Amino acid sequence: MRKKLLPGLIHRLPQNAMSRTMGKITASRFSRLAIQRYIRHYKIDASIIEKPVTEYRTLKEFFTRRLKAGARPIAPGHDVIVSPVDGTVSQLGDICEGTLIQAKGKEFSVTELLGGSEEEAKRYYGGKFITIYLSPRDYHRIHMPVAGNLVRYSYLPGRLYPVNRLGIENVDRLFARNERLVTYIKTKGLGDMALVKVGALFVGSVKVVYNTATTNIKHGRQTTEPIEGTPHYEKGDELGWFEFGSTVILLLESSQIKWAEGVEKGKSLLMGQVLAKVEKEQA
Repeated sequence: MRKKLLPGLIHRLPQNAMSRTMGKITASRFSRLAIQRYIRHYKIDASIIEKPVTEYRTLKEFFTRRLKAGARPIAPGHDVIVSPVDGTVSQLGDICEGTLIQAKGKEFSVTELLGGSEEEAKRYYGGKFITIYLSPRDYHRIHMPVAGNLVRYSYLPGRLYPVNRLGIENVDRLFARNERLVTYIKTKGLGDMALVKVGALFVGSVKVVYNTATTNIKHGRQTTEPIEGTPHYEKGDELGWFEFGSTVILLLESSQIKWAEGVEKGKSLLMGQVLAKVEKEQA
């Protein structure tokens, strides 16, 4: 009975309102009382956290914690792409006929994911993608997978379905229906990339460091804008963060990419570890 009820229920929940409420609760000063329990429950390694646990004033502040310098070494090499986050590989593979895999028997299009721009989506046809899920125990800062210039971003309002197994297996085109914040990256020799940050149930919002763009806004409208100054970021530089768990999808224009050994569905990743290598640089 439970298996039949839950898939139907997730469509009826006031997901965005629930997520905004959760954001307020975790930002309250009383939420700090839950931090130690949170650490124990999720078996979080407090030894690599930037500050002593007692210095975090709210659960949200702890959840968006930074790590100590050197806790996540960044793999070197101009032809090396690194994981932008800690997390678990949900799916990865080739972008065939403009389609991405969500789960067995479920697909969605690059055009849908990027907000309906077929011209933008075609850039990634024949390239590769990887979907990485961040659980509540993971480090939730998002970093650059390569060195490159930030050229534009898109805010795509939508639903906030859960991005765990329940949501992925029961919600068609989930990642193209949930709220997204997309950062477009132009690289030298590695092709263009799109880093898609997907919102989820109980994710208060997604934030970025390059401007004030955020998700889960009341009456938010779809927006695509250039990023002022087209700033250059080095590989491993901080790009943004999730306020509670969610998913990142990285789209890679280049077809000359080989996934690193051990990067496969169901495997855990650490930010900065080798994700893939470009076998042949583009002209």
